[in-house]
Amino acid sequence: MPVDQHSDPFDAPQTDPFEDRLSAALHQAGGTFDTNRAALAAAGAARGRRLRLQRRAAVLGGAASVALAAVGGALLVPWGGSAPASRATAVGATPKPSASTSTSASASASASATAGSTTTATATATTAEGPVSAEQMIETLKKLMPKGTFSQEAGRGTQKDKDLPIAAPYASVVFEDGKGPAAVSVSLNRVQPGTQEAQDASRCPDKVYVPYDACTTKRLDDGSVIMILQGYEYPDRRVDTKLWRAELLTPKGQQVSVMEWNSASEKDAPISRPEPPLDPEQLTRLASAPEWRTVVDTMPEPPKVTEKPGSQPSLPDVHARATLLQLLPKDLDVVDKSRGDDSEFAYAVVDDGRGRSLVQVNVQPDMRDAADALFGSGSETLSDGTRVAVHQGPGAKGAAGSVMWTVDTMRPDGRRVVISAFNAGTQQEAATRATPALTIAQMREMALSTHWFRAQSTN
Repeated sequence: MPVDQHSDPFDAPQTDPFEDRLSAALHQAGGTFDTNRAALAAAGAARGRRLRLQRRAAVLGGAASVALAAVGGALLVPWGGSAPASRATAVGATPKPSASTSTSASASASASATAGSTTTATATATTAEGPVSAEQMIETLKKLMPKGTFSQEAGRGTQKDKDLPIAAPYASVVFEDGKGPAAVSVSLNRVQPGTQEAQDASRCPDKVYVPYDACTTKRLDDGSVIMILQGYEYPDRRVDTKLWRAELLTPKGQQVSVMEWNSASEKDAPISRPEPPLDPEQLTRLASAPEWRTVVDTMPEPPKVTEKPGSQPSLPDVHARATLLQLLPKDLDVVDKSRGDDSEFAYAVVDDGRGRSLVQVNVQPDMRDAADALFGSGSETLSDGTRVAVHQGPGAKGAAGSVMWTVDTMRPDGRRVVISAFNAGTQQEAATRATPALTIAQMREMALSTHWFRAQSTN
C-alpha cells in the first residue's frame, strides 16, 4: 500500500493485513523491544518488489532486505534456513564482557515468552529435531554469552500460531556485565540461497542512507558470509544510541541476525554504557555458533518463488543509474552515485557549486492498482493519459531544515517514474543549501523522459 510521500519509511503506517498481524504480534511482547526492523525482515514471505525509494538501502544495510518505500511502500521479507548441530561455545571464550542482539520478524513474543522469565533448558535445546521453544531460544542465547546477569527475557520458538503463521524464532535479553545494562537479541531466518534477498543480507549499507562508524563483510571458513555493522539506532543521530549488528548467511540459506545496543532498550531508554557489550569478534562468534543453525534446521524450507512467464510486468533492460546520470542537467557535478545495475532504483549526489544535493529515482513497471491513492487532488493528467503529481515538503524527521521535492509520474499502462531531490547530500543530514539543486521543472522533464523504458548500457 502506498504511504505518504514524505513520511519516514520506518514510521509510516502500513495497512497491509499481514503487516498489521505482525505488528500486533510484536506489541504483544511488551517490555523492552519495539517493532524491530530486523524482526520484520526475518519474518515473512517475500512480498514482491514494489518501490524502494528513500531508505531502500537503509533498513538492513543489506540485511534481509526490508524495503519500506516512502512512495508506495512494501515489505520485502525472506522466510527462513538450515544447518548442523554442535555444542555450545560461549561468546566469552576469550576474555571480555559481551552481549548481542537481533530480532526476528516475530519479536511478537507470544504468551509463551514473558519478560523476566527464567528457564533451565539444556543442550537439547539445540539438538532436538522437533520444535524449539521460546525458553530454549532464551537459554541458548544466555549460554553463548559471557558471564553476566540477565533480565527482561523474551523470545519465541519455531512453532507457529494463529496470529503469526510463520516460524520466526528469536530471543532477547537485557545483559549486565557490570558496565551497564544492554539490550541484546538474536533472530533466525531461512532464505533461498542465490536470491537477491540472500545477497543483500550480508552487504554493507550505503552511507548515503545509513550513517555508521564501521562496516565489514568477510567470508568464514565454512563458506558463510558475515557482515558486522557498527552504527546507530537513529539514522539522523537525534539520540546517539549505538546499534551494532551481525548478519550471518550460510551457503544453505541459514540466516542469523544479532543486534546489541548501548542501552537497556533499542528506543526510549537512556544510554547506559559507551558502547554495546560485544566487540566485532564476539559478535562474529555469537552469530556463527552452530546452535542457531540447528534451530533453523527445524524451520520449514523457504517457499521457492517461481514466476510464470508473463505473470509479472517487467521493464526492459534499463539501468536506472545510467539513465539518471544521462538525464541530469549538464551543469551539475556528480560527486557520488549508487552502485550496481538496478533497473528500478538509483541515486546521484550532485553539486552546482552551492552545496550537495541528493537526487534519486524509482522506476516501476505497473502500479495501476495504486494510481488513485498516488494521484489524488492536485495532480494532473496529460493529453496522452500520463498522470503527474508534485510534492514539496519537509525531508527526514530530525534533519534540520531539510526539504524533499518529488515529481511522481505514471503512464496509462501503469509504468511509474518518481524523481526526488533533497537540499542535502543525504536524507538524514541537516540542510546544506536552501533548496534542492534541481528545479521542479527539471525533475518533471526527467521523470517524463522516455529513456526510462529503453535499454541502456551501464554507467
